[in-house]
Formats: sequence, C-alpha cells, structure tokens
Amino acid sequence: MASSEQKLVEENGSVISGLLDKAKGFFAEKLANVPTPEATVDDVDFKGVSRQGVDYHAKVSVKNPYSQSIPICQISYVLKSDKRMIASGTIPDPGSLVGKGTTVLDVPVKVAYGIAVSLMKDISLDWDIDYQLDIGLTIDIPVVGDITIPISTQGEIKLPSLRDFF
Repeated sequence: MASSEQKLVEENGSVISGLLDKAKGFFAEKLANVPTPEATVDDVDFKGVSRQGVDYHAKVSVKNPYSQSIPICQISYVLKSDKRMIASGTIPDPGSLVGKGTTVLDVPVKVAYGIAVSLMKDISLDWDIDYQLDIGLTIDIPVVGDITIPISTQGEIKLPSLRDFF
C-alpha cells in the first residue's frame, strides 16, 4: 500500500513540477518581451579643471517607452584610455526618467589630477586621448525590478592645456 501511495505522490509531484516549469517558461518569455528604455551617449566634453582633477561631462539621452516616470536607482561609470581605467564612480539616486519621453542626463566624470598629469606626459602634440566610456544606468521597472542598461561609447577627448590650469 505504501508503494501505491508513494507512486501517486511521485506522479502528482511530477505534474506539479511540469506545471511550474511551464509557468516559469511563460513568465520568462513575457519578461523577455518587456520593453525597456533605450539610452545613448550624445557627447563627452571637457568642462574644467579644479584642484581635485579634470572634469568631463557625458550627455546621456534615455528614451522611456512607458507613460509613467521610472526612477533611476544609480548611474555607474568607468572611463578608460588605452585600456587603462582613469576614472570610475557612482551617482546614487539621480532622479527619474520622464514618462513617454526622452530624458537627458548629465554624467559628471572626474579624472584625478595625478592621472591627468600622467596622461599629459604620454600624449602627442594634439592633446587628445582616445577613450572608452562605459555607463551602467540602473532603473527600477515596476513588477520586473531593477535592470541595468549598459551604454558604451568611444572617441577622443581633449586634455586640458596649461592655460586651463591657471
């Protein structure tokens, strides 16, 4: 008798397990088709020099497909030159994305003074450095939860000249 009850429990468990697998597949498929905001880096510019370092600002445009505003949890960034990290940081709670529109975010990037001087010694006469800027935009989509939108851009940026320091 115990073996027939055990067999029934195993069969029921198998049916329930199959239903759970189908439910997981259904939700995974639905979540894969959930629209997410799209982001691009429009520009990276030299802004100024301070005692702490050299300031750059990246303009990031984010298009929100939802009618509701979406909170931005954080923005993280890594600035590299010649595959060497020259700056990184996190901006906690920078605001929200407007509903059904495009939000332009200003991402300040500070390169430490010592690193900037080191880069100046390594460059040619044009005072440009090749860079790669990687940004992670973490947003909180209701029901889905936190997702991070990776954004990356490459280009050339000007290093400050001596007159920018004085």
